[in-house]
Amino acid sequence: MVKQKGTVVVTQELAESNLGIESREFLKLAVPLASAQVAQAGIGLIDTIMMGHLGAESLAAGGLASTTFQLLLNVASGIVMAVSPLVAEAYGAGRKSQIEQIARQGLWLALLLSIPLMFAIAHLAPVLRWLHQSGEIVALAEPYFDSIVWGIFPALGFAMLRGYVSAVSQAQVVIGIVIIGTLFNLIGNYALGFGKFGFPRMELAGLGLASGLSFWLMFLLFLIYTLKHPQLQQYRFLQDLHRIKPHILQQLTKIGAAIAVTIALEYGLFTAITFLMGILGTEVLAAHQTVYQTMYVIFMVPLGMSFAVTARVGQWLGLGDLKSARQAGYVGIAFAAIFMGLTAIGLVLFRQPIISVYLDSHNPVNANVVALAMPMLIVAAVSQLLDGVQRVAMGALYGLQDARVPMLLSGFAFWGVGLTSGYLLGFPCGFGGVGLWIGQSIGVAVAGVIFVWRFHRLTSKSNSA
Repeated sequence: MVKQKGTVVVTQELAESNLGIESREFLKLAVPLASAQVAQAGIGLIDTIMMGHLGAESLAAGGLASTTFQLLLNVASGIVMAVSPLVAEAYGAGRKSQIEQIARQGLWLALLLSIPLMFAIAHLAPVLRWLHQSGEIVALAEPYFDSIVWGIFPALGFAMLRGYVSAVSQAQVVIGIVIIGTLFNLIGNYALGFGKFGFPRMELAGLGLASGLSFWLMFLLFLIYTLKHPQLQQYRFLQDLHRIKPHILQQLTKIGAAIAVTIALEYGLFTAITFLMGILGTEVLAAHQTVYQTMYVIFMVPLGMSFAVTARVGQWLGLGDLKSARQAGYVGIAFAAIFMGLTAIGLVLFRQPIISVYLDSHNPVNANVVALAMPMLIVAAVSQLLDGVQRVAMGALYGLQDARVPMLLSGFAFWGVGLTSGYLLGFPCGFGGVGLWIGQSIGVAVAGVIFVWRFHRLTSKSNSA
């Protein structure tokens, strides 16, 4: 069964709704998007390992620079993520011209955001010194910022194109492009960072340059794909590129700014918890880092799932079928819960081998850190289950173009509940690092319950109206 709406063909998967079809269509989007997120997280891991081979000071400086850069980039990417729900709705409604206009303005938004962001990153050194970071560490970090800053626009452009192709159910290529970019970054790091294959040894500047060039490669490959793919060729979003539509930019910014603030609040919670771990001592912080790095890579899977569920819910919203939109949201939440539940079991059963990836657990010098990390990993496993549910539920709300209220609710859940309860459990109650993880988990759980409740309420209310 195929039906025509406007100039876009709506296939059977969007014309009919049942659990089997919805699950299949969700996985068709979620698998490549989640795989791409895991691969991108691997870039950071590779960078960290290579920084360590340059020396302890380079590791400290590079880690500081990379973490700061990723935080700013992720927040800015949240703004261009608004392309996905708007294009998905237009796709579901069969409005070809609107899809083209939104994608076109999304590209302009990426460019307009990159200008102030490039300026900010190029002038981060004084800010880091003001934050009492070591002058030597900041001096080492500056070349990294100076090199990677040229990758801002393609990184944002890539995020925009990912949201665009996901919204029209053509995301399969994402994983291939990210793998190519990751391999290029790995080779570039080795060549430029360590002066191999006839290149000069640039150390952190070389690592930053390699990462920036990998962003350009992924963006250009993605752009070529959108221009050559048979199903995407019909959307000529590069045509009339010079025409800026302020009302569409305003709509994108309104939704995207709320998404960006939510990302900042969530990342801010994890950063604050890390700082509090540092107050408890070096061994507690080291234990926390081993657990957090593991959780971060695993979290990329529900993050990719959230992109997929945003697209599916948005497509059904465009068709005006809120019952199917609700089913799409719950399918995504169920898959996230199943995956993270199985992952949690694995984390609990294989705690020691996981910690041994980061530390020699048989070395008596590391005994205290390992002992601290073991219970943290149990709490973190439960936390990841809850975090996966809340992230996908949030993605479902974005599919309904509901971003402002989730932003306010996330502030309450992450900071009002999570950080407060973590501090109370970690310090006055004396549970230390485990208490901080428990508090963070409580905040994530509250967010998950609130987001699922709001999604159910919005789809029920709209469907009955």
